[in-house]
Amino acid sequence: MPLHPFIAAELSAASSAGVLPYHQLPIEQARAQMKKAYARQSVIELAQVRDLQVRGPAGPLDVRIYTPASDNSTLPLTVFFHGSGFCCLDLDTHDEICRRLALGSGTVVASVDYRLAPEHPFPAGPDDCLAATRELVALAAGLGADGAALSLAGDSAGACLAAVTALRLRDEDGPKAQALVLWYPVTDHPSAQWPSYQHYAQGYGLSAQGMAWFWTHYLQDPALASHPHASPLRAADLRGMPATWLMAAEYDVLCDEGLAFAERLRQADVLVQSHCAPGLNHGFLKHAARLQPADEGMARACAWLRDTHRASAARAHNSNHIGPRA
Repeated sequence: MPLHPFIAAELSAASSAGVLPYHQLPIEQARAQMKKAYARQSVIELAQVRDLQVRGPAGPLDVRIYTPASDNSTLPLTVFFHGSGFCCLDLDTHDEICRRLALGSGTVVASVDYRLAPEHPFPAGPDDCLAATRELVALAAGLGADGAALSLAGDSAGACLAAVTALRLRDEDGPKAQALVLWYPVTDHPSAQWPSYQHYAQGYGLSAQGMAWFWTHYLQDPALASHPHASPLRAADLRGMPATWLMAAEYDVLCDEGLAFAERLRQADVLVQSHCAPGLNHGFLKHAARLQPADEGMARACAWLRDTHRASAARAHNSNHIGPRA
């Protein structure tokens, strides 16, 4: 499918304005420029939005809690990790995305502000995400959430961190996650040279050079690229991962590695729904309310998440009511 006209116009406007690619900027300028792209489009009202801190491995971590209106006193818990290239963005840039996720999914969304590279390189980000998830599960009752009905979600580098957190929960004594929601995820290092890195190397927003620049900041030692907590696609075994919903973007250097991760999960007997958003590029969620396919990408994930938690709750209810025959 051709590049969506809205996306094409956005890219053309940036080019005409002389906006430099991230890899040509100092990190602080890159951060400021990237934040401008996530300007709020609308206000999504929820029952409550509040900030708090949880314990992290190197000090307190900021978390923002999004609670939708509901007749239920306890809702499933979704821990969300924002996209960042491992280096940029924050709770505010993804505020609208998290509001939409909470409203659409009917879950309490907890957005985690993990430490960023290059000041805090790998494994600081994954360590923060794991610690924050465990803290949030422990605090879930006080947040009006059910820690046993846990989902992990994220976009881009945040989706990588969500997948890595799921791996670590599986391997490092839990808690167990029921679902994993990934939008255009980073799952591998650029050295793998997936075909989409050649097809969409430049001219579509996130570039091949840009991804290499992000990874250079993230990994102090290039040999760490093969570590599964950096590149979850390289994990030896994906059995036992949570049910997963994944959406890649057609015009994205990360498209192939995202879809490859979905296929690896299927081969490991994980329940997976994967999609490739036609005509869209990396980061399309930031265009919600202006771009209908972006709204549809959020709505489909939310519907899947609701259905997954509903099915899990039904199984738990049925198993609790099965007793021995007289």
